[in-house]
Amino acid sequence: MAEEVEERIETDRVLGCPHPSHTRRLIGQDAAEQAFLGAWREGRLHHGWLISGPEGVGKAVLAYRIARAILAEGPDPGAAPSLFGDGPTVPATLDMPEDCPIAARIRAGAEPRLSVLRRGLNDRTGKPRTQIVVEDVRSTKGFLQLSAADGGWRVVTVDPADALNRSAANALLKMLEEPPEKVLILLICHAPGGLLPTIRSRCRSLHLGPLDPEDLAEALTQAGVTPAVEDIAALAELARGSVGRAARLTAADGVALYARLCGLASEGRLDRAGMVALADIASARGGEQTYPLLIDLFQILMARMARIAATGAPLPEAAPGEKALAKCLAATPGAARPWAELAARAAERFRHAVAVNLDPGQTIIDTCLDIDATLIKARHSL
Repeated sequence: MAEEVEERIETDRVLGCPHPSHTRRLIGQDAAEQAFLGAWREGRLHHGWLISGPEGVGKAVLAYRIARAILAEGPDPGAAPSLFGDGPTVPATLDMPEDCPIAARIRAGAEPRLSVLRRGLNDRTGKPRTQIVVEDVRSTKGFLQLSAADGGWRVVTVDPADALNRSAANALLKMLEEPPEKVLILLICHAPGGLLPTIRSRCRSLHLGPLDPEDLAEALTQAGVTPAVEDIAALAELARGSVGRAARLTAADGVALYARLCGLASEGRLDRAGMVALADIASARGGEQTYPLLIDLFQILMARMARIAATGAPLPEAAPGEKALAKCLAATPGAARPWAELAARAAERFRHAVAVNLDPGQTIIDTCLDIDATLIKARHSL
């Protein structure tokens, strides 16, 4: 049983980083945290909260901070009547004392008043499902039907709400429509536009934005990730302010790999030897870790070229030579369309390749050839 709990916890954790329930500080998201505390302080503590923003910017960390504070606000068996004073009060911060027993139970996955709704395990394969299914939601409904032994709050987190399939979303909607008393439901969502409008309408919104380079560096240090100081600015650009993405990029030397992609096109055409070398990396033993990163970096390069061409505004350089590359291949609005069309084709190619398990090396070669053709179109638009 313990092994199963550990595996389930790991499904919502970025490899190489602490689980969000173990992360004490939330960096760079003071506005969202103060918005929640303000609603609590004013007696407007809505039962449903939609915590949205890009992946990896601290949404789950905020959800666990809220859960710890809310559960500590009521009577806690075996503890003082309130960790914030003589009676239930609204704290000035969501920070918790080091010796908080509720925080310790949450870290251990043993807090009885917290239910975490996440993708369950496939009974046949033993691996996590790609979706949250209705059976997962029903198990949470059973949790809500039990009254809290101490009469205090109960909290449900949904991580990520994007993974809810249609049946699961409808089941969750019923919970939001008829919530039990003193229940808080926290939906962690990367793209709220994909949720049912009726779910969005029944939640108050807390939006978290990308982190700036300084906050990103601090958050990475807290997570135990130590990129080179000279890579921080590039990491912030490539990770789009996401700690999770930045951690993955750091682990795989993503900044250097992106510079290598830019270097392929430095002469206005793709270097064939470099193209083959990238394909070999994706196909080699251990390439199953590098291949997804290459896919992501290709898409970042295409999106950045399209944006620079469309807006005419340079972006902070994410690799040496990127600015010169953009000046050559994305200098006019006419270059935006070829790059945008390439990005759409590449996204479909990558989805298909992963779905049917095509050879990674060949997929990289095909993508490079498509980029090469787009370079010609982009130059002709100048």
